[in-house]
Amino acid sequence: MVLTALRGAVSFLTRLPVGGGESGWDAFRRTPITFPLVGYLVGLLAAVPFFAPDLLSLLPFVPRLPPLPLNVAIVGYLLALYAVTGITHADGLADLGDAFAVHGSVEKRVDVMKDSETGVGGTLAVVLVVVGLALGALGLPTNGWGALPAVRIVVAAEVAAKTAMALLVCLGRAPHEGLGSQLVGAVDGWWVVPVLTLSLPLFLVPGPAVSAGLAALLVAPLVAGGVGWWATRTVGGVSGDVLGAANELTRLVALHAGVVAWTFF
Repeated sequence: MVLTALRGAVSFLTRLPVGGGESGWDAFRRTPITFPLVGYLVGLLAAVPFFAPDLLSLLPFVPRLPPLPLNVAIVGYLLALYAVTGITHADGLADLGDAFAVHGSVEKRVDVMKDSETGVGGTLAVVLVVVGLALGALGLPTNGWGALPAVRIVVAAEVAAKTAMALLVCLGRAPHEGLGSQLVGAVDGWWVVPVLTLSLPLFLVPGPAVSAGLAALLVAPLVAGGVGWWATRTVGGVSGDVLGAANELTRLVALHAGVVAWTFF
């Protein structure tokens, strides 16, 4: 059951060709613990530019390679991230950005979110998040045990992003029938405990930046709560677009929180 759900989660949350089908989708939407598990996978793949030289140096006859220049690693991080996850969640962020820019009733904002054209609010939201990710990654530490600090923060930010989605799925209320309602209406609030528990393995890896990883993960319930509160008041509840926006916003805030924690602690 869990393996089927995990396959469905990877199929839904990423562009990785793992199949899944109807059975995987049904198992996934009833098993929200798969959200943070996929976060580990996506985070590791997105962090490859930070540890690829160290990994290649382990091969026979390959000399010790220096780390990639930070600006190159950051571009690689962004390319790897969106190559793995696609733009579905960013599209949700754009729709929510358009709704945020609208003044009026809930119905008016929902209509704007359903519009296939992206407005100024949505464009600005996506640009700010992507630029914010790049600027946050500029502060990623690469000293310590090789690339471990940067990898830990990148993975923690991705686990936090997926955990925020899972919390909204467990505790949110769907405003209407649709993709979001198939997730939100399928589980109960008690799933919050196992979802949060699955972030603990990140702290079992020895080395630096443990406090930075913790700071990144603590962001998840805060951003999820804020997004859920705003969405309930302004667009009627937690839709698929709200889930996607929560993923993008939590990743951004968690990455910066991890960098700040590493800098000061």
